[in-house]
Amino acid sequence: MPRSIAIVEDEPLIRANYVEALTRFGYEVRGYASRPEAEAAFAMRLPELVIIDVGLGDEPEGGFDLCRGLRARAQTLPILFLTARDSDLDVISGLRLGADDYLTKDVSLHQLAARINALFRRIEALRKPAETESAIEHGPLKLEQERMRVTWNGEEVPLTVTEFWMVHTMVRFPGHVKNRDQLMREAQVVVDDATITSHIKRIRKKFLAIDAAFDGVETVHGVGYRWKP
Repeated sequence: MPRSIAIVEDEPLIRANYVEALTRFGYEVRGYASRPEAEAAFAMRLPELVIIDVGLGDEPEGGFDLCRGLRARAQTLPILFLTARDSDLDVISGLRLGADDYLTKDVSLHQLAARINALFRRIEALRKPAETESAIEHGPLKLEQERMRVTWNGEEVPLTVTEFWMVHTMVRFPGHVKNRDQLMREAQVVVDDATITSHIKRIRKKFLAIDAAFDGVETVHGVGYRWKP
């Protein structure tokens, strides 16, 4: 059985393009033009992954409202924002509401497919027993690669898939500076420097929310970032 994906996008041409492209990648894909239309369908049956635009028709934040409702119903349902809106505020709002990732519409189809694949892998990994886990540990940090899970002092850090791979890149070699290209390659994203910077900011914020004294991620100006050994 192919995995089911729903795309909630108000632009008919964009919606049709994504439905067709992801169907070619082997998924069962349904498209919805508005929040009410998607909610009516999801009340009958939830898909296995949802891709949402932020602005839907006459609702500038309809996607955020949809995400909030979905997350309340299904804690582990993979939710991905795919939108033209790339302000830091929008990204943070989307992730705060429980989205797993936030991509802008200039992302290539192969990157989108890689991200969807990563989200499905994460869900499968979380269902497996943890005994077989290979983990990286540095002081209060524990990173479980198969489950794509990071804890600090035993408390889970709610990282998106992108953020997880960026942390993974740094903690594998503490003290080694990773430049933006290396971070992008590991996270399977192609973004500008400002977007990498905002990902790092959000990673820091999530650790700081758990531990106000956190200073594990160091910026090496003009070069990149490293995990403090």
